[in-house]
Amino acid sequence: MATMMASVEQREVLRCDNCSLVQFRTASALCRRCRKSLEVEVPEPVSAPIALVPPQPEQEGGLQVATAVRDLRHVRNLSQRQLAARMNVPRTYISKIENGKAMPTLSSLDRLARALQVDISALLRDANTRHRDETAVLMTDPFLAEIAAYTSQLDALQRSIFLNHVRELAAGRRRTA
Repeated sequence: MATMMASVEQREVLRCDNCSLVQFRTASALCRRCRKSLEVEVPEPVSAPIALVPPQPEQEGGLQVATAVRDLRHVRNLSQRQLAARMNVPRTYISKIENGKAMPTLSSLDRLARALQVDISALLRDANTRHRDETAVLMTDPFLAEIAAYTSQLDALQRSIFLNHVRELAAGRRRTA
C-alpha cells in the first residue's frame, strides 16, 4: 500500500531553536537532527514578575497586544505568513499571539516591533493612544496634511488607515490581494 505525501507547498517549514536545522514539520513535531520539540514554547510566568508596564488584568493585557499586532499587521497589508517570515517564526505563532492564546516574550516583542516597523511601546499601548500617535506621525507629511482636511468625517482609526493607503499609493507601491 503506497502512502500519499502532501505537496511541498502545503508543508510547513520550521527552524529548530536548538540546532538551527531547517526542515519540514514532522508528524511527531520533533527535530530530525537533535530530537527536540519544534513547537514554540511559551515560558512559564514568574511568580513575582517585574512590572515594566502598569499592572493590568492578564487577559485584558494580552488582548491589547493581540489587537495591536493584528491592527498594525493589517495597516501594513501583511499576511500572518509574511509577518512570520520577517520574524523567522512559524505562522501559527503569529496566529496564537493575535488570538490571545500566546503572550510573546520580551525578545519576541522586540522582533515583532522590528518586523512591523514600530517602536516596541506601540505594541504595549492601548488602541486609542496607538491610533492617535500614528495619526500624529502621518500628519507630519505635508501632502497627507493637505488631504486631511477632506477626511474630517472619519474617526481616528479610519483616518489613519486611509492616510496610510494614500501614502502607499503616492510612493508607487501596489496593494496585492
